[in-house]
Amino acid sequence: MDGQTIAAIATASANGSISILRISGPEAVCVADKLFRVKKRDGSFVGANLVDAPTHTIHYGFICRDVSFEIIDEVLLLLMRSPKSYTAEDVVEIHCHGGAYIAKVILNLLLENGVRLAEPGEFTKRAFLNGRIDLTQAESVMDVISAKSDMALNTAEGHLAGDIKNVITEMREVLLTDTAYLEAALDDPEHIELDDFESMLSGHLDEIEPQIEKLIANSENGRIISDGIKTAIVGRPNVGKSSFLNCILREDRAIVTDIPGTTRDTLEEDVRIGSVLLKLIDTAGIRATEDTVEKIGVEKSLSSIKDCDFVICVLDSSEAINDKDIEILKLTIDKPGVIILNKSDLEEIVGIDHVKELVNNNGINKQIISFSSTTGSGLDALENLLEETFFKEFFSKSNTNNKEIIITNIRQKECLIRAKESIINLRQTMSANLPEDLLTVDLLDVYKNLGLIIGAEIEDDLADKIFKDFCMGK
Repeated sequence: MDGQTIAAIATASANGSISILRISGPEAVCVADKLFRVKKRDGSFVGANLVDAPTHTIHYGFICRDVSFEIIDEVLLLLMRSPKSYTAEDVVEIHCHGGAYIAKVILNLLLENGVRLAEPGEFTKRAFLNGRIDLTQAESVMDVISAKSDMALNTAEGHLAGDIKNVITEMREVLLTDTAYLEAALDDPEHIELDDFESMLSGHLDEIEPQIEKLIANSENGRIISDGIKTAIVGRPNVGKSSFLNCILREDRAIVTDIPGTTRDTLEEDVRIGSVLLKLIDTAGIRATEDTVEKIGVEKSLSSIKDCDFVICVLDSSEAINDKDIEILKLTIDKPGVIILNKSDLEEIVGIDHVKELVNNNGINKQIISFSSTTGSGLDALENLLEETFFKEFFSKSNTNNKEIIITNIRQKECLIRAKESIINLRQTMSANLPEDLLTVDLLDVYKNLGLIIGAEIEDDLADKIFKDFCMGK
């Protein structure tokens, strides 16, 4: 850190009822004191003497130009002194009226008085560098802001509360104690014995390694929670896939015609079902075609089936099920999913019992729902089934109801993988009966890789890379 006082507008740039400017650093209170005035009964303005004001207090007054006393805006000013603030520095927040122009005028006044414009994420970066939060908590700040479902928000809030930090810190403390004991024994072999050390160390690794493996395994669920469940809508042309998408989105997002092959490319939209997020992918109808553009769309459809987490297979209940329908269903046999028997508002040619017999005879195990994209009939049943299925298929192993930790960050996952590899190397060193001083190298390697997760071991350029994608004012 450069020790400078920084400031930024902490709220969105669009006009609203309130805008908030945040100031942090050694001169935060003094600079605010230059611009903040309170009004006396006689109508004159005087300084509020914020320098002597107690911490965590709110002050009502006006932001004025320091020389002319020209009123800029009527504000509330929040004063939070170090170390009990977001950045662990002196922090002042100015709550002004929500016009974007007003906030910019006040920000320019702060800059004219020696404050530097904050970089994106610099407030959170200072909180991390000042030891108020660890790196996992800092990264979770943006996860909270960008959360698109209840589950994503709850997971991010758990990380912000320090659930990852706590478990990693506990593992590192065990490893540090073992390393310190080993180093002491190597320095003073006459008084400290190593006869049972490897047995003790193996016992500790037997406790730590499964925790790391579980965090790595749960990271796939973390991706789904954070990014949403990739859900492909598939079927042959003209079964109503695009109409189904519009129905579940409750808006006309996809073009719908009676002409087969209207959808030539994948169309992606997000929708919340209960407490989870679906990333819906409307695909081109799968069929043999000589049309160059449609052929590309079909290839993308097949790719979407391969890459998705969940598949919604759409059939047309007003037409007989044909070989192409069965062929498409077989493409999804290894994917969790549901079959939508669409167009139930039209005369039914095939029903649920007939489709169930067909899919069972072909080894396809998926639930079937009668549906109408025109009337919305079946939508509630579908949403209930989807939420239930997602919890069963994706989250039961993670036991989210018991607040099990789920890694959602790729950087953290990579550090865990390296820590796991270091443990493997450590066990190999012990198995080979190599000198004990080599164990120190492997122990410190595990310790360091775990430390990278929480930021105990981090270089400046990595910190800069992590925080540069934060939003301004945060």
